[in-house]
Amino acid sequence: MTDQLMDGYDVVVLGGGAAGLSGALMLARARRSVVVIDAGAPRNAPAAGVHGLLAREGMRPAELLERGRTEVRGYGGHLVSGEVAAVTREDTEPFEVTLADGRSVRARRLLVATGLVDELPDVPGLRERWGRDVLHCPYCHGWEVRDQAIGVLASGPMSVHQALLFRQWSEDVTFFSHTLPLPTGEETEQLTARGIRVVHGEVASLEIADDRLVGVRLGDGTVVSREALTVAPRMVARAGFLRALGLTAREHPSGMGEFVPSDATGRTDVTGVWVAGNVTDPAAQVGTAAAAGAAAAARINADLVAEETRQAVADRAASEEFGKAFWEERYRAHHTPAEGRQPNPQLVTETGELAPGTALDAGCGEGADAIWLASHGWRVTAVDIADTALRHARKYAETLDADVASRVDWVQADLTGWTPPEEHFDLVSTHYVHVAADRTALFRRLAASVAPGGTLLIVGHQAADSGTAAPHASPAVHFTAEEIAADLDPDRWDITVAEARTRPGTTHDGHEVTLRDAVVRARKRP
Repeated sequence: MTDQLMDGYDVVVLGGGAAGLSGALMLARARRSVVVIDAGAPRNAPAAGVHGLLAREGMRPAELLERGRTEVRGYGGHLVSGEVAAVTREDTEPFEVTLADGRSVRARRLLVATGLVDELPDVPGLRERWGRDVLHCPYCHGWEVRDQAIGVLASGPMSVHQALLFRQWSEDVTFFSHTLPLPTGEETEQLTARGIRVVHGEVASLEIADDRLVGVRLGDGTVVSREALTVAPRMVARAGFLRALGLTAREHPSGMGEFVPSDATGRTDVTGVWVAGNVTDPAAQVGTAAAAGAAAAARINADLVAEETRQAVADRAASEEFGKAFWEERYRAHHTPAEGRQPNPQLVTETGELAPGTALDAGCGEGADAIWLASHGWRVTAVDIADTALRHARKYAETLDADVASRVDWVQADLTGWTPPEEHFDLVSTHYVHVAADRTALFRRLAASVAPGGTLLIVGHQAADSGTAAPHASPAVHFTAEEIAADLDPDRWDITVAEARTRPGTTHDGHEVTLRDAVVRARKRP
């Protein structure tokens, strides 16, 4: 295991047992970024071996999990030690998973495989023998206690059923009613027919000799010789951290305890959350849990593929709306005369006092911002999709001052697929950029181009102005400053400005309006 977490993943898997690791393996093989967060407390840790799992019969649980971790790592999956404290999400934003130690990570989807906790009756010695000669599952342990003297401690509605099951492995089975009423009616008839003795009275403790169970002591002092004792624990889903999402465990119809409901694929009522293993199926053995984890992972990947396909279709439509042909025609038809070109007011406000250095102007248009920066001593790389805009900008710069013109490098590129040069800039600025793809990806690339100690300035149309500023643009054109600031890693960035500002403007049909700019200025820590 490791303690390293990336900023975000396609899928965060909560729980590193058979279900979680199988799901992570499936996702990693599907080339998804995936991390497994595990607290290191598997339910079957006390057991000597895993049973009923083809080709792994009798393998120690710890060895099975270590093999699984190695396989997940082999396909690029991450594994992190930690206990989940809470999971939150705002609207359609990624999930935020917070660990008990304060670390956090974001995820597009969640696979919850945290399992359950077995709550045992309050009988002295019971917990200490759990998984050894105090058992619960006949399919997990029945063979190992075959033909022994087996006791069944009544603890819930499934106890008589448990006694009838263990009778398959031994003819010597005794049912201890403990604190529950004696079986009556059909249950008594069934127990009697199978030769299962019923003992009334509360069990006070277990009798242990040479580190072996040898008997069950009743409250009146009577000791009934037994070599194994079975109990049906109350099974409680480890799911309290999901409450903030509106997802809570419910009582299982069997009366066995709690579970998180889901459909047959593991999908819950909360969009983006799947469950697998004992957290949703209390009776699942290792093989069943592993299969459920793999099946849920396949559904998660299919869900992500569907989302990405929808986004690709939307991006293509946006690209056609704001692609190169659109901008070439716009700058041919709406060329701004030299005397009308002014730098964006937010650029002047936010960079006027910065020491000149290197700057990247992403989406420079006809060059007013780039030329203003160059005239104030900056060395500027100015990028735009439209050759026409760049020709206008270059010509304008040359008519002003040869020295200013020499300080600007004009670059034709589509920002949605453009990777900035390897050099880092003291200032990276973008104003009202109309991206055809996910703006988050673009802004992250631009942020990565800021040198340590440098400044990132992002200005766009405030989301509330979607009916006036670029009303037909893709949703990426409109955003709030808070949305952009929240995507910057607080360990690497100091946010100096994140606010909405007003300015006078005109609509596309010429009406004067008050527009609002979303302004984010941040300094990358050295």
